[in-house]
Amino acid sequence: MNLYKLGKFLCSVVFYPMYRIKVIGKKNIPAEGPVIICANHISNIDPPVVGITNNRNIYFLAKEELFKNPIIGGILKKVHAFPIKRGMRDRDALRKGLGVLKEGHALGLFPEGSRQKNNEVGKGLAGAGFFALRSEAAIVPCAIVGPYRKFKPLKVVYGEPIDMSEYREQKASAQVVTDRIMEEIRQLHKIHQS
Repeated sequence: MNLYKLGKFLCSVVFYPMYRIKVIGKKNIPAEGPVIICANHISNIDPPVVGITNNRNIYFLAKEELFKNPIIGGILKKVHAFPIKRGMRDRDALRKGLGVLKEGHALGLFPEGSRQKNNEVGKGLAGAGFFALRSEAAIVPCAIVGPYRKFKPLKVVYGEPIDMSEYREQKASAQVVTDRIMEEIRQLHKIHQS
């Protein structure tokens, strides 16, 4: 068993009962081919929760600071995470992300860039739009409807893939595309709050 599968198993055993995770719309994630899963960001444990709630092996972008610790950085690399420098255009990370998609894998993004502490869906950064426009990947919005509280229900909602053909044809800006993705996440979040 590789480290990714082991991590997924262990996180499932812990997080599903602890947060009573309910997954909605899992069928909206394509079983194969390149896909970008874009989720809102409310906790440090969002990446493993997104990872365990679908059948794809996801490559996540993670803030560069996490890789400075050799133990944590080593583990992150083995579970398909790779670093990105926050607050600037990181060409290496952009190239790596496009390579992941070109190989037909799933890329996991949190377009807000940092956690939102007010249970609202914030504004997304242009990176998500960049990947959407520069690839042929399916774009799947994901709403994590929390907050995370022990033994209280947490929903992970996957929406239908967003049709990007018009945006790609019009050569829309990366920010316009990110705004569209965030609006889809916002709507999913609003519908499933209870």
